Amino acid sequence: MQYAKLGNTDLEVSRICLGCMGFGNAAAGQHSWTVDETATREIIKHALAQGINFFDTAIAYQNGTSEEYLGRALRDYALRDEVVVATKFLPRSTQEIEAGVTGQEHIAKQLDMSLQHLGMDYVDLYIYHMWDYQTDIYDILDGLTQQVKAGKVRYIGIANCYAYQLAKANALAAKEGFAPFVSVQNHYNLLFREEEREMAKLCAEDNIAMTPYSALASGRLARRPGERSKRLAEDSYAKLKYDGTAEADEKIILRVAELADTYGVSMTEIALAWL
Repeated sequence: MQYAKLGNTDLEVSRICLGCMGFGNAAAGQHSWTVDETATREIIKHALAQGINFFDTAIAYQNGTSEEYLGRALRDYALRDEVVVATKFLPRSTQEIEAGVTGQEHIAKQLDMSLQHLGMDYVDLYIYHMWDYQTDIYDILDGLTQQVKAGKVRYIGIANCYAYQLAKANALAAKEGFAPFVSVQNHYNLLFREEEREMAKLCAEDNIAMTPYSALASGRLARRPGERSKRLAEDSYAKLKYDGTAEADEKIILRVAELADTYGVSMTEIALAWL
């Protein structure tokens, strides 16, 4: 396994991060195709054996059960200071906004729930899951910085944002003395390369870590055309992302399969090596 510093931090992470959206109670959330706790534990145990020390989950993944599964497995199979754990928080709900819950209060509540699910005192990376257009970025950065100062978060990251939003947020953080976003988790893979237009350049200049999601395009870059899986059949979110470009994407997928055959490796290895 190869390791690298996560952007401008002292976190030493495996170049491959295990995303945990596929873990959790399939009856408890958005996705019907997630795997149960027994399968989750086997995957995490295998990942640790391969040298993976970086794990990414979210409170939104199957109503917190992904966090619960991950936390219990890491307690049994790893030492806390030998793994890097990232989780994410959702924007304020309509009910919270109507009740006058501030962005700072929302973050504190979401984080405490995640820590309870994980069974941990802190997370290494706390990620702003998606831009909240009803909450000022000042309040988000202030709330996150409060949690860093409290010792519950080591660093903060962001996901699903535009390059201009990340640049403006970190400029505000520098001006106000807030913790900056050290990483960005956006959609990026061989089938979707928008991040190369602006985000990759911003991150390279400012040494912000890129931790792409959908590295395998929800399995499309890991399977040959015609191969099926439960997720391919039932993941409606992935269908929205990829069905519209399926014909053009097939040429890329076939090329990944060709290279896998040429080098005697899996399609997954080809797709991840490119990324």
